[in-house]
This record gives sequence, C-alpha cells and structure tokens, in this order.
Amino acid sequence: YDGDEQEFTNEERNTICFMHNLKRVLQPKCFQVNYMTYNIHCKQDTLRPGHDAFIMMLSRETGPGAHPFWYAQILGAFLIPVHYRGVSQTMEVLWVRWFGVVPGYQWGIKMAHLPKIGFILDSPGAFGFLDPSLVLHACHLIPAFSKGHTDSLLPHGPSIAWENGNSDDWTAYYVNM
Repeated sequence: YDGDEQEFTNEERNTICFMHNLKRVLQPKCFQVNYMTYNIHCKQDTLRPGHDAFIMMLSRETGPGAHPFWYAQILGAFLIPVHYRGVSQTMEVLWVRWFGVVPGYQWGIKMAHLPKIGFILDSPGAFGFLDPSLVLHACHLIPAFSKGHTDSLLPHGPSIAWENGNSDDWTAYYVNM
C-alpha cells in the first residue's frame, strides 16, 4: 500500500487477515513523522489527520519534467490488528487524499515560482491508503488565493475531506520550500 496503482492477486490478498472483525481498529488523533534534517539532526513533525495535515513522499515518476515529490492530505490514521503470513501484528495505515501537479505550470528557481498543486478530481485514484514509512516530511501548503475556491472536485454533499462543514476546496496550493 504505497500509494501507487499496485494490483494484488487473490493469493496475495489472502495472506492478510483482519483480526477481531475490525472491531479493535484504533484511530489515533495524531500522527508523527520522524525525519533527518540537512545537517543530520533528528526531528519530528506531529500532524492531526484532517486538519491541514499535508505530507510529501518521493515520487516514482521518471523522465524529463517529472516532479520529484507526491503530496497528500491525511484524512485518517489507523492502527489495524492483522494476521499477516502467520504473525499477529498491528498495521499502520494512512488514509489520504492525493494532490496532483498543476499541468503546464512552470516552477523553479529560474522562474522564481513555487511548485503548484491541486487536489485530484473525484476518481478511484483521488483517495488512497499509504504506508506511513513512505512519508518523508510534513509540508506547508499555501492556498493560491487568486485562484479562489472550487466545488467541482468532489460530488456535492457532505464529505470527510472538507473541514468545518465547508463544501469546497482551494483550486490550487503552492508548496512552500
């Protein structure tokens, strides 16, 4: 569960068994990311899922113009008791809403522009589950105020992806570097 479009066979899916009928799934109020700074000091980010909890991880994209990172908003963190390959353990999982890079937008030092991202349109790939060990760092996103809000990314109606009863998203964000 690395956020990529990975398919699992029936045999692979059968190697994991949820224990206690999922009645003992824990949903912690905080998620912590350990990381190493540029000068080799250990640091930690503490995030509250659903409250501007934005993360970044290495991108698997290659080729010219590929963005080096993927970005997501943490909607939930879960501790799930499982039986995996004969061993009982607790699996940590993040439930995320993915961002995509704004197509055609030029960014970088030469252009003097920060990277610009936006939430992915409602589709099977807009939300996903992620192994927390893949998270590099929390990230600070700045709403692109000039672009305003949009309500076209998710179906109309209540959604856990919207905070405080909002019914729209910022159209785009700048990644603060």
